[in-house]
Amino acid sequence: MKIMKGKSSRVTIFVGVVLSAVAALAWAGQDKYTVKVPGGLSFSEFRGYEAWQAISMSRNGRAVAMILGNPVMIDAYRAGIPGNGKPVPDGAKMAKIHWTPKQNESFPDATVPGKLLNVDFMVKDSKRFADSGGWGYAVFDYDAATDTFQPGTLAGTPPQGNDAKCGFACHTTVKVRDYVFTEYGKR
Repeated sequence: MKIMKGKSSRVTIFVGVVLSAVAALAWAGQDKYTVKVPGGLSFSEFRGYEAWQAISMSRNGRAVAMILGNPVMIDAYRAGIPGNGKPVPDGAKMAKIHWTPKQNESFPDATVPGKLLNVDFMVKDSKRFADSGGWGYAVFDYDAATDTFQPGTLAGTPPQGNDAKCGFACHTTVKVRDYVFTEYGKR
């Protein structure tokens, strides 16, 4: 009986060590919500974006994207903003997730998301971002090898500045739409 008890204790200790190591590895990975672009816009300001409602999708030769909106942004779209010329209300947020396109294995005529490329964010805060049309912008590039995000750079695709105003120059072409490109898809 003594031999069994010693063996059982060693197994229990071994299992405990393995579980502790797995937990330590999980904690060692980057918490994406700690990443921040210069100028103060952080990933954590968009916590929960993964569950936001879809606004639209987009595709070009390099990427497919899903554009999501928080409830404030969805309500603005439903009220006809920005197409009606009214400004988007403060607190509205958008996320745009880019993937490389890939062919659906089960249905070859369909294109589906492949490798994650990056996540772009926009937040409307007229006071905080008064010098960029009331919007703050951020892009966070994804590194699959390390399973981490980092602020986008001019070396990225597309090239992005890495501060909270990185998207302003591009979005000035839609100033009449309160700097918002995305059309709300008919439902």
